[in-house]
Amino acid sequence: MTRYTRQDVLRILHLQTRQLVAWERAGLMPVVEAGEPYSFEHLSRLRTLREMRTGRISARSIRARVDAMQKVSGMRNALLETSAVVHGSRLVFRHGGALVDPLSRQLTFDFGTIDGRLLRVVGTKFARNIAANDALESAQVQEMFLRGVQLEENVSTIAEAMLLYEAILACRPDHAPACINLGTILYNQREFSRAEERYRQATIADPSYALAFFDLGNVLDEMHRLNEAIAAYANAIALVPTYADAHYNLALAYERQGERRGALRHWMTYVRLDPIGPWAAHAKRQAKKILAMERLSIVCRHGLHVAANS
Repeated sequence: MTRYTRQDVLRILHLQTRQLVAWERAGLMPVVEAGEPYSFEHLSRLRTLREMRTGRISARSIRARVDAMQKVSGMRNALLETSAVVHGSRLVFRHGGALVDPLSRQLTFDFGTIDGRLLRVVGTKFARNIAANDALESAQVQEMFLRGVQLEENVSTIAEAMLLYEAILACRPDHAPACINLGTILYNQREFSRAEERYRQATIADPSYALAFFDLGNVLDEMHRLNEAIAAYANAIALVPTYADAHYNLALAYERQGERRGALRHWMTYVRLDPIGPWAAHAKRQAKKILAMERLSIVCRHGLHVAANS
């Protein structure tokens, strides 16, 4: 199996040490001792947690809902065996073709996975107005998706996971989680053009999917298409204004474009949202450099160049 160092994990998933430690303390991630490697299963779980972070849901809330889902469903690891979804200010899970709130044990109407078919909730009992063949199809798609997630854990079965995701998308092109997972596999394989296609497909399937726009920005950045990357990061921020990682990457992209003032705005926003840690320290340093350059910049007045602070 592929093994990753702690620094590999932080770099691949654009995480901060502080965030990883918080998830470990909350029991959402097993503590990996210093010098010990991370597995692909660890990477998959952290990727799911990173997606939840875009909704600014606390680690304590995630822990409570993951525990409840595992008790309700009998799952051993709800973060890997089903698809977690940020629904408003709550965390729910896609399971069996519906959105399940594990704390209330009720179903939530899910336009994205059941194509508008009616799901009624009566107390804590579920009454479904879905034809038997349609319910079977949804269950089969969900089973295929979960199997794909499990196959991603082992580098030797990633090709099989890709085939499953492709099969899902052949019949359900609007299955955004499958688009994202397949896109991420392709991204890690440096198949950037193909990854871009899948991330774009996810943004079309679910235009409110901030992570899809963020990942699209990352792959466009890798392809040196900075104007498009900037637009993708901006879309992610428009959906989730407190998306700190998107502000960070957008600031980097603006700097490479030579747009210092645009970069400054997002460096300062990042520091406000995530003020502690090495990434915050880097953001502060960059903001100070830009401010110093702006004070010393040359401006033009009446055709004459003079110091801005004169």
